[in-house]
Amino acid sequence: MRKRFHGLKRLKLRQSWNKYNLYNISRAEPPRSQERTFFQQKWTAKALTRAYHGETIREKQWTRMFRRTIKSVVPMDPKYLAEQDGSEQAAGRGSGVDPPPDQKPKMFPKTPYLNMTYAPTERRLDTAIFRALFASSTRQARQFVVHGYVKVNGKQMVYPGYQLNPGDMFQVEPDRVLFATGARKDKAERAAGRRLRAFKVSKKAAANESESDSEPAEPQTPKSEPPPEPTSLNKNPKKDLQSLLSQAKSILSTPSSYLTAHRKQDLRAFQRTVKRTLSRPDALTTTSLDNQLAEITSKMTTQTSSTPSPSSTTPSDIPTLSSPELQAEAATLSPSQLDTLRSALREARENPIDASKPYATPWRPREWMSAFAFVPRYLEVHHKICSAVYIRHPVARPGLAEVPTPYSSELNALAHNWYLRRR
Repeated sequence: MRKRFHGLKRLKLRQSWNKYNLYNISRAEPPRSQERTFFQQKWTAKALTRAYHGETIREKQWTRMFRRTIKSVVPMDPKYLAEQDGSEQAAGRGSGVDPPPDQKPKMFPKTPYLNMTYAPTERRLDTAIFRALFASSTRQARQFVVHGYVKVNGKQMVYPGYQLNPGDMFQVEPDRVLFATGARKDKAERAAGRRLRAFKVSKKAAANESESDSEPAEPQTPKSEPPPEPTSLNKNPKKDLQSLLSQAKSILSTPSSYLTAHRKQDLRAFQRTVKRTLSRPDALTTTSLDNQLAEITSKMTTQTSSTPSPSSTTPSDIPTLSSPELQAEAATLSPSQLDTLRSALREARENPIDASKPYATPWRPREWMSAFAFVPRYLEVHHKICSAVYIRHPVARPGLAEVPTPYSSELNALAHNWYLRRR
């Protein structure tokens, strides 16, 4: 019988967003030290901490990575440094430099430097990817690196144990990050993905038959997809999209003082969206989106008064353009073309519905992600391009240790003492 990775009886905390792991972290308690020798306490602390920090690293490899010295800093008062040159530290007792008896010395918080025992593991590429919220576990981050989805300083890196240096930039493919941090598909979304794959297979088979036969064969429509409504699309929506694409080109080619650079960018983005829609026949049978059409037309046009042109569409659906020529072109759009435009705009959204993706669409965060959504100070992360910079090595400062760990400082101190005798 296969042993479960996240057990609920014997608590082993992992670097993972799994819900069972989060439950184990919430109910974890320090091990009992009564009636145990110092050797047994150190061995237990080593076993618990090593299960979380670098559980994919072999023990011999970790003992080579272990360092006796721990990086820590003590912030100094700049006013005190400017007034003193350090000679007062060498002055003996009774020299007059002692503080008055009524003045209490300033207390600083303790520095938990023994929590930095496993600081060398934070330099590993797979651990840094997990800390930057690009993967839901260190094992998944390791898989991304091995499969070639990670670049370091612009070059592909396939070694998960690569030691990052200060200033190194690593980047993960955005589609992989969306898969790692996105919610899983439900039953209906998985069924839609299977229907899409079956449609692609049937379309490829129909294309092969049409090449072999003299007469072209008609593409077969999948049984799972409902037929398009007659009021929403024409029998040939591909021609409608092509006409919309030509109209967008004519609008860009027409000189106009009201067409700003931002509007031109919207038009070019619309052209790319229509081309993607033309390359995907399964996206041509979508429903109408009245609100989205109003938003895009308000971006692409200016609200000026003009005389309405006779057309089959209602005046509320016709956008008001900046010139009579563009207004006449907009008035020629039929209701089916407007519906096709709405379906294309649906594909142009930042969070589209795509059944071919391995994660749920529209994208939503993975469950239980908020408990682990923090980034250490030694990483600078840009989530829009899925890249991060390893700024410096983690250090300990008063009241703060920059190595995230679910264990106390006492437990990490016992683990540190265990490896001290092994060196």
